[in-house]
Amino acid sequence: METIKLTTRVDRDGNLTIQLPKDLADRELEIILVYQQNKLEKSAKTPEELGWPPGFFEKTAGCLADENLVRYSPCEYENRETIEQLSFRGGNINI
Repeated sequence: METIKLTTRVDRDGNLTIQLPKDLADRELEIILVYQQNKLEKSAKTPEELGWPPGFFEKTAGCLADENLVRYSPCEYENRETIEQLSFRGGNINI
């Protein structure tokens, strides 16, 4: 017995189409269908329900497409003392 897990959609008429691997062609198969409703579909909220202003994504999607964005080199980070160095100076940190 082999298991194939997939996520698919049932059409408006209740039909489900499943394509199987070609190596299963011209064979008689016993198919067991166990289904579970997709949890995301039940709880999907609109952007407005999630707190976004109406039309936010429609107005902003692709707004940087014509911009020439420049990525600058990162700055040097400051060197900080390690926890071990702090604990040996009598700090409150014990390792």
